[in-house]
Amino acid sequence: MNDYRRIADRMADDITAGRLGPGQRLPPQRVFARRRGIAGSTAGRVYAELVRRGLVVGEVGRGTFVRAAPEGTGRALVEAATAAPVNLELNYPSAPGQSELLAPALAPLQRPDVLTEALRPSPATGTSAARRAAAALLATPDWLPAPEQLLFTGNARQAVAATLASLVRPGGRVGVEALTYPVVKEIAARLGITLVPLATDEEGPRPESVAAAHRSAPLAALYLQPTLHNPTSLTTGPERRRLLARTALDLGIPVVEDRIWSFLTDDDPLAAHAPGLTHVVDGLSKRVAPGLTVGFVAVPEARVEAVAAAVRSGGWSAGRFALEAAVRWIEEGVVRRLVAAKRADAARRQRVVAEELRNFAVRSDPRAYFAWWELPAPWRADTFTAAAAAHGIAVTPGPAFAVDPHRTPDAVRLGLASAPEPDLRRALRTLAGVARGTP
Repeated sequence: MNDYRRIADRMADDITAGRLGPGQRLPPQRVFARRRGIAGSTAGRVYAELVRRGLVVGEVGRGTFVRAAPEGTGRALVEAATAAPVNLELNYPSAPGQSELLAPALAPLQRPDVLTEALRPSPATGTSAARRAAAALLATPDWLPAPEQLLFTGNARQAVAATLASLVRPGGRVGVEALTYPVVKEIAARLGITLVPLATDEEGPRPESVAAAHRSAPLAALYLQPTLHNPTSLTTGPERRRLLARTALDLGIPVVEDRIWSFLTDDDPLAAHAPGLTHVVDGLSKRVAPGLTVGFVAVPEARVEAVAAAVRSGGWSAGRFALEAAVRWIEEGVVRRLVAAKRADAARRQRVVAEELRNFAVRSDPRAYFAWWELPAPWRADTFTAAAAAHGIAVTPGPAFAVDPHRTPDAVRLGLASAPEPDLRRALRTLAGVARGTP
């Protein structure tokens, strides 16, 4: 009775370990049955079990394929999950001479008296110097967070997790864009939160969709990326931001606004329109470097202690050494110089995309470090991801971002930041050649 499950378990192990890669076609069931020495009906049950687990997908007339985005794929966006020579999944910008810019500010931390202080534990509220520096860094023309409303975590992902944990009980519902940051999907799963996809258009989430979702069952919060949305690069305009803020205010729905890519633009956050509800998340991993980073969350005044308690209970407080380094980098203008260099670098890389993929349906923004490629038929995200991997290029399949597993796009996200520019150009040229062919 359970033989088919044991076979499915072994195949699941092969998929998890990468021995069966994304987009790889499984043999027809009759061939699978003959190779395994099992009945055709047992082979059918094995395939059905793999489909039930979300590991493979069957297509009438084409076969059964390993899915591009089985459960738990967010890792690929924050640490290397592939040995591909050109990795367009990881997306950490690095400016020329970055280490030389960062090093001088760390020199004072080598003094024993300074180092002793920098190695002490840090609370969620950080230090007064860190609060002032972070408030100044996050300020925009029409928004200035109060230093006492700043809390600190080890990185922006932890800031998102802590903020959601403080707002949403297990079983609660959070409205998100239909395509969202994969790590947020994993955070929600671990917190027992249900993500509710919101209808979007070329301006971003539609306010009426927020209202409709809230009417069907109350939303405990919204998680939104209105600035250079990952993966589509869409930036919501000022009027739509005001309408979204008004909707959140009218319905009393707290907002978690992810601004991790906002350093590439000059726009104001939703907090400028709904300061009493919006929790602004940002960090240094993209602005500075991923290895020694700090996450920030500017919270409404009435919610400082609630979010701080979540930071403490999750063990997500920032390291004091990282805070001290961040203060120096911000106050000495190092972060400002890095941001200027990375803005110029992103613009150059977008020009490479425009040149190499000019005949394809690519959605992006000239300021962004990523691009959303809607693949030409008959390519699927799974098969294209596998074909790219065969050429030594790692891309992120569109289903990794989809909240609704039944509505997954045949698209891939291209992270433009991590590969050296010559490698990026060669990889895009290779991918264009793959796309012109057939699976």
